[in-house]
Amino acid sequence: MGMSGTVWRKASRSNDTGGACVAMARLPEGTGLRDSIDPDGPRLTLSRAALANLLESVRERRT
Repeated sequence: MGMSGTVWRKASRSNDTGGACVAMARLPEGTGLRDSIDPDGPRLTLSRAALANLLESVRERRT
């Protein structure tokens, strides 16, 4: 999956102190996820439905 020219974004609450931050990118096939500290490391691509399920699961665990 070629991702050159892909715009990656991380949360505005992220900082550069080495915390665990995930960067996301909009891709034609869904959403790309990667570790913002290791931009050349592994990447995961989720469909829009899979991302929605992941985010809902995270929200449920936070409450």
